[in-house]
Amino acid sequence: MDLLARREHSRQELQQKLVSRGFDDALIDTVIDQLAAENLQSDDRFTEAYVNERSGKGFGPLYIRQALRSRGIDDHLIAQYLDPNDPEWTRLAAHVGEQRFGVIESGDRQTYAKAVRFLQQRGFSGEQVRRALQGLDDWD
Repeated sequence: MDLLARREHSRQELQQKLVSRGFDDALIDTVIDQLAAENLQSDDRFTEAYVNERSGKGFGPLYIRQALRSRGIDDHLIAQYLDPNDPEWTRLAAHVGEQRFGVIESGDRQTYAKAVRFLQQRGFSGEQVRRALQGLDDWD
């Protein structure tokens, strides 16, 4: 319960934390099943909170999708909360790029390339990055 009081956790995260603390696997499964039955643990709620938190920190859909997969979230659940085709991702990429690099002068290829790499590392697709920086370059 103490782990869930701080933030949402996926089922896999809870299992890993409890195993690392030396609890028996059978006991862990029983306890997590009971927590899920009482709606105290929910992968659905975790996924929604994680997507909102990470996108609020400027991460893109590719990064968020991979992070959720590594936390044991199924693809169908990820798809419910993460639509990579949502135009909001392009707006977020433009905002994050402008916060980091300011307005990129036309012809400043070095800064433009840095912005592209930065946004791709943050988990935005090439298309989202291109559209976000579209008005900032004239050499495409």
